[in-house]
Amino acid sequence: MSHRKPHVLVFGAGGQLGRELDVAMSGERMAATLLTRKQADICDRPAVEAVVRLTNPTVIINAAAYTKVDQAEVEPEYAFSSNCEGPALLADLCSERGLPLVHVSTDYVFDGNKAAPYVETDPVGPTGAYGRSKEAGEQAVRTRLERHIILRTAWVYGVHGGNFLKTMLDLARRRESWGVVADQCGNPTATVDLAQAILAIATRATDGNAPWGTYHFAGSGDATWHDFACEIVAAQAKSTNRRPTLAAIRTADYPTRARRPANSRLDSTRFASAFGITSRPWQQRTREVVAALTATSA
Repeated sequence: MSHRKPHVLVFGAGGQLGRELDVAMSGERMAATLLTRKQADICDRPAVEAVVRLTNPTVIINAAAYTKVDQAEVEPEYAFSSNCEGPALLADLCSERGLPLVHVSTDYVFDGNKAAPYVETDPVGPTGAYGRSKEAGEQAVRTRLERHIILRTAWVYGVHGGNFLKTMLDLARRRESWGVVADQCGNPTATVDLAQAILAIATRATDGNAPWGTYHFAGSGDATWHDFACEIVAAQAKSTNRRPTLAAIRTADYPTRARRPANSRLDSTRFASAFGITSRPWQQRTREVVAALTATSA
């Protein structure tokens, strides 16, 4: 067993999760190298090889992904390049160098038709190009590298980057009412919790005793998009005094190019048992993120 201090190499540092990992790792005083896509594209093998040689990490985290769910239906080749070919390249390099890989995946690998929350052993069945590209990425990692952890998550939001919470805050500033889908359910997942989960994995992976495999990690508690939006709007009212009204609408009333899963709930029990970490309730985290964002914009 190694007792080397973790040196984490993160790809995808420009996204909302990558930026949250940067904050979390500086707080932990963990040695880390975080790279945006411009600095090192995971599909560029010479660039990735050079970075790995230079930094000599103990674990690699792949937070890079193509996440434009609707646009993926128009340009699936871009989705597969980032979400399958890139992870395959990372897994090959990790295998060659004896490094573990943490790969972030998504609820979109499921079709959303199950009545209960999804567990890791449920059969996958992605319905769109984005989900198919992420599922293919998972398979690429599994077949190339034994020492991997695939972490599926869903409905991610935080203070960095673009996300549903920020969209609702923007609408609350500009509009008096709008409709939000109320027949899709999931677990809103704060990047601050997701980052802590990934740091726990990185530490265990560096020590060589991580329980490898696929896990789910999502926010505590269920919600529809309408529930989530109502919590966001209620939280922002404390500082803005704006109280727009939100209508509950059906998925059919808000057509999108890609089909969204009706059920995105992920059961995180296995991760909690293996790593001893659970998310805070999504309502609490939502209020915290809204407070941070409204304070900075006031």
